[in-house]
Amino acid sequence: MRPSHMDYDTIFYIVGAILAAIAVITSFVGLRSEKFPGRATPVVILAFVALVGATTTYSVLNGQEEEEHRAHELEQANAEAEELEEDPVSEGTGEQNTGEADSGAAGGAAESGGNKAPVNGPGGTLQLAASETEIAFDKTELSSEPGEVTIQLTNPALLEHNVVVEQDGKKLAASETISKGETSVTTPLGPGEYRFYCSVPGHAEAGMEGTLTVR
Repeated sequence: MRPSHMDYDTIFYIVGAILAAIAVITSFVGLRSEKFPGRATPVVILAFVALVGATTTYSVLNGQEEEEHRAHELEQANAEAEELEEDPVSEGTGEQNTGEADSGAAGGAAESGGNKAPVNGPGGTLQLAASETEIAFDKTELSSEPGEVTIQLTNPALLEHNVVVEQDGKKLAASETISKGETSVTTPLGPGEYRFYCSVPGHAEAGMEGTLTVR
């Protein structure tokens, strides 16, 4: 059975300690006796050679084991990182992230679901603007009839903003994030209350949010 990393480590220190102890003893006896080692010279030399060889061997083996151990830990860390990248999970909702659709020319990303009320009606187009100098929308209250509801966002500032519609913590639709331009988001909404906000980190907390009432 091949010794483990700890076995090589332990043997290296034991052999090294024995070599050091014999070296001290040999020096002490040699100083006390002029005839030492005498006829025992070949034995002493052979013992030193064997111990030095053993110490060197286990030092190399110990170094190899440490390299293999570090390589194995690195492989495990890389494998765990790849698993996380292949199976992302959205924070907050606990549901697998399906991503936000790019609104582009379609004028918004609509995500169905979460709205159990019937979606019947003319809907409406609502105007919303971001402040040019502050982190704020010009409205905190919007209202529409049921149906396809569109929020048109105008952002005159260099600071990027967007508009997201959600209900009960579930995101229903999100616009592009823009600066100095216009964008929109469209989603089917039934009667009820919804939240709209800017999802750029820190903006909703600063006050860029409001209530959308559909009735």
